[in-house]
Amino acid sequence: MSQPFSFRLLATDGAARRGEITTPHGVVRTPAFMPVGTQGTVKAMFMDDVRSTGADVILGNTYHLMLRPGAERVAALGGLHTFSTWDKTILTDSGGFQVMSLAQLRKMTEQGVTFQSHIDGSRHELTPERSIEIQGLLGSDIQMQLDECVRLPADAKTIEASMQLSLRWAARSRAKFEAMGGPQKGQGLYGIVQGGDVPALRIESASRLTEMPFEGYSVGGLAVGEPQDVMLAMLDTVCPILPTDKPRYLMGVGTPDDIIESVARGIDQFDCVMPTRAGRHGLAYTRFGKVNFKNARHMDDPRPIDPESSCPAARDYSRAYIHHLVRTGEALGAMLLTWVNVAYYQSLMQGIRDAIEAGRFEDFKAETKANWARGDV
Repeated sequence: MSQPFSFRLLATDGAARRGEITTPHGVVRTPAFMPVGTQGTVKAMFMDDVRSTGADVILGNTYHLMLRPGAERVAALGGLHTFSTWDKTILTDSGGFQVMSLAQLRKMTEQGVTFQSHIDGSRHELTPERSIEIQGLLGSDIQMQLDECVRLPADAKTIEASMQLSLRWAARSRAKFEAMGGPQKGQGLYGIVQGGDVPALRIESASRLTEMPFEGYSVGGLAVGEPQDVMLAMLDTVCPILPTDKPRYLMGVGTPDDIIESVARGIDQFDCVMPTRAGRHGLAYTRFGKVNFKNARHMDDPRPIDPESSCPAARDYSRAYIHHLVRTGEALGAMLLTWVNVAYYQSLMQGIRDAIEAGRFEDFKAETKANWARGDV
């Protein structure tokens, strides 16, 4: 048997939690930010550079890898770890987000979802069972149940129907995961709390999911159109219901401020395309807030982005050079800024972990926000 999936809670400071998730591919220090590697790659980064930022885990996507190169092909080539040269933990999304984001290209029934490929129009069925099968073929360490994600705002009737469907799919996902021997392989499967912005539905979803033997629990269907205060209110509702001895993952979140506020409410894991997408569009995340390298003020600036950073892209290249790369559309500009951003997110997570262990999380949060407010100028 592989190293069994486990979670240890090492320290708390208020509701903020410091822990460790153990998987067959290593230890994930929590709170953790997972760079998004949708198609088996963190866009515009070498895997060695992703590792150098301190990331313990990256995310892959079931829907996209199902379309190309295909889960069976990845399995034949040694699994996603070997295929991508990432030797640490991999978490795979189930394809549930694409139920929402590709609504014009899919048909949904009780059985599952039939997608028309956005690449070539071919049709693919994704059921809870097939989603778990694909994730097993990829060899991911942390897998997700198939769910339906509803874009907010939505009416309560639509949200409830989606939540109930997701619960039924959770049970089917769990049964398939166990039939494939996931627990024996040391893998984990997370259930996903749905319920939109309706507290009673969130409570019902979380309560019923915790009756199922999942290795962790995710909060889905947030950061999909609602304001931050609504998202945080839902976390205030859900987190006290979730088991303290299991990891908690807020899906698709988010900004540095979203992350630090969610940690304060008891969340352990995050993912978001924001740092990589921003880097490809000329935007850097730093200790002193966001910096737009399309702006002409950087044209003659010889300073690095952050002389104290351990990331070479932030420490060793001038702002003038990065501005030049961005303005001329050179690929290196996107690569450097993506590296800067992923490194900053990992630095933020390390600061959060250290602060929780030291019992000074609230002070760290206030200091971090003060630095963001100070700005980069």
